[in-house]
Amino acid sequence: MERNESLLIAASYFWSDTLNAFVFGHGPASPTLADVLMLTGLDISTADNSHLFVTKPSSKVENRAIGGWSGYIQKYCKTGSVEEREQAICLNMWLDKLVFCGRSAGPTSIYLSVAERLANGGRFPLGRYLLSSIYHLLHSVARKLLLGQPIGNLGGPWWFMKMWLSVHMHKRLEFDLFAQHFPRDIAEDHELDEEESATRPPLNYGEATIVLPGTGGNEDQVSRFFQTLYEGLTIE
Repeated sequence: MERNESLLIAASYFWSDTLNAFVFGHGPASPTLADVLMLTGLDISTADNSHLFVTKPSSKVENRAIGGWSGYIQKYCKTGSVEEREQAICLNMWLDKLVFCGRSAGPTSIYLSVAERLANGGRFPLGRYLLSSIYHLLHSVARKLLLGQPIGNLGGPWWFMKMWLSVHMHKRLEFDLFAQHFPRDIAEDHELDEEESATRPPLNYGEATIVLPGTGGNEDQVSRFFQTLYEGLTIE
């Protein structure tokens, strides 16, 4: 899903650091654990073992002068069966680069202890940490805006904010979230009748967000979105 810069910038001006919520015209709104579970399916119920982030991982990974993520992959990607260490190293990249979107935009070992636990088959409340990362990101943005400073590269899960805003305000953005088509699971030897369709609508919000519009040609949409929030109209 492409990043919608205009939508994110417009919404950021409505974030209140005091309330930890967007103060829209129709009332406050903020991401919740229920939203995280609905949109990502990440674990939010496992007991929190926050000491994992300060626990020294059992293995080490090189993250300096390695040539970014491409060099990281080339160094640690192997052929044959996947060992537990290789899986942990892959999960470390997934967490750092794609989930929490580290500010360094390059390899780190911040999430390696968590990655090792997941590779071992253990459970970890990633959904809770994702939500806390979102709130920290919005706090950083609000502080920059208050001081009149450029937002710059803060890192953080902007991707989730794009999904959350689009899901909760898709009607106001004039985008029918469920008017999408996904291929059905059809057996290879099955021939479709004339009344049968080879596609189906999305099953849930999480699946529907896969096809949300990106940045192209969204200026009018964002303008209407911003005006709606300002005027206090109901957003469904």
